[in-house]
Amino acid sequence: MTGADGEAYEGAQVTLASTSPQPGQTVETDSNGEFLFSAVPAGEFTLTVSSQGFVTQTVRGVVTPGEAYDAKTIVLPMVEATNEVRVSAAGQVEIAEEQIHIEEQQRVLGVLPNYYVSYAKNPVPLTSRQKFSLAWKSNINPFTFLLTGAAAGLEQATNTFVGYGQGMQGYGKRFGANYADTFFSNEIGGAILPSLFRQDPRYFYKGTGSIKSRAGYAIATAVICRGDNMRWQFNYSGILGGLAAGGISNIYYPASDRNSAAVIFGNLGVGLAGSAVQNLLQEFVVKKLTPSARRVQSQ
Repeated sequence: MTGADGEAYEGAQVTLASTSPQPGQTVETDSNGEFLFSAVPAGEFTLTVSSQGFVTQTVRGVVTPGEAYDAKTIVLPMVEATNEVRVSAAGQVEIAEEQIHIEEQQRVLGVLPNYYVSYAKNPVPLTSRQKFSLAWKSNINPFTFLLTGAAAGLEQATNTFVGYGQGMQGYGKRFGANYADTFFSNEIGGAILPSLFRQDPRYFYKGTGSIKSRAGYAIATAVICRGDNMRWQFNYSGILGGLAAGGISNIYYPASDRNSAAVIFGNLGVGLAGSAVQNLLQEFVVKKLTPSARRVQSQ
């Protein structure tokens, strides 16, 4: 008996079973890998050769009276090594923290933050605390205030939301309304509802496959998302979050500019279309403009 490398293997167990009423016999191979059974009854028999770490082999044959049967060389292949890696809940939290840290360094053109995109090869789910942390950091990022100020200035220049008036007071109201829109959208759609529904608010970069398949994936993720169970599902968090943020905005917008339910749902449709376009840009353009995202991430 030998191993797959041709070396003789000592100590393998060889069991002989026959069709006769005699009990089976078991011997071990010697230093030459050989074994011998004596007084074997005539008839059909089965040899079973086994050893720890090797695949058990079975040989069948027939021995006639007075015959010396040669079983030839029996080769035992090694059992293929298998490794099982289990990551504990605590370990997943640590991995998620590392991945979030990388996401917080992502800057489009080295400047604009791009927190809600994961380029990791093996992204892990976020805890509720991590979802709230990511939303909060997005809300207090200096560029959030800068972009909010620019939007308020544009509305001031075009006299959008006339009820706010002009001057510094009007600008302050427009700034506050714009920031509130961003804040509630991030907190409700990016933290509160994702925690309740156990969904992940991030976009997961695909980066492989045909252009058609990648485009379809990007558009689809406007209405589906990955759950904390790593399965794709309807994006309750994002869609209900958009509706909730739109409804809350009626509290602080001028009475003449408050939206009806029909307008809120209409705005939701516009928002979903905008998300699809944004995801397409993320899939095909933004990574090329994000220096830190060019690194191959193995988390």
